Amino acid sequence: MFTGIVEELGEVTAVENLGDASRFRLRGPVVTEGAKHGDSIAVNGVCLTVVEHEGDEFTADVMAETLDRSSLGALTVGSRVNLERPTAVGARLGGHIVQGHVDGTGQVLERRPSEHWEIVKVSLPAHFSRYVVEKGSITVDGISLTVVDAGADHFTVSLIPTTLALTTLGLKQPGDPVNLEVDVVAKYVERLLAGTQGAAK
Repeated sequence: MFTGIVEELGEVTAVENLGDASRFRLRGPVVTEGAKHGDSIAVNGVCLTVVEHEGDEFTADVMAETLDRSSLGALTVGSRVNLERPTAVGARLGGHIVQGHVDGTGQVLERRPSEHWEIVKVSLPAHFSRYVVEKGSITVDGISLTVVDAGADHFTVSLIPTTLALTTLGLKQPGDPVNLEVDVVAKYVERLLAGTQGAAK
């Protein structure tokens, strides 16, 4: 489990096409400290498994399903990525419950800078709109964010200077893809309510 609090802005150093998968090598001095084979690291919100670890770099294999469902397939050498290790038991839950299981992708639609923050508008696949509510939580490229406005096919978030400086959202431009993970609690509630309604018929 992750919290959506990005630990560092890493970099893709190599991409190997494996046919039905890709192998990424990524640099991240913070998240690789003490890393070992089999550990999990979230890359732009996608939970990946460490295959190899050497120095401040690690490799991870990404299967076709993940490449198709997320924006990882668009990464190239030099791409910057958000990195986060799983939360430790007993640690503070600074963001919200993030699984690292991307539901789909959206696109940055608009950026509106202000004096102390920036409003970013992101497209939202219509079938996810029921999970996104004003002042609720959503994960964008692995970043736990609070929804400002929720529309039928988009939402907005307000980014503070720290988020802009230390994550990929400071670099994304209109048209760029982002990974989205909706609040898992909302999905469980929906499923439970559907089961209750079905039983009542």
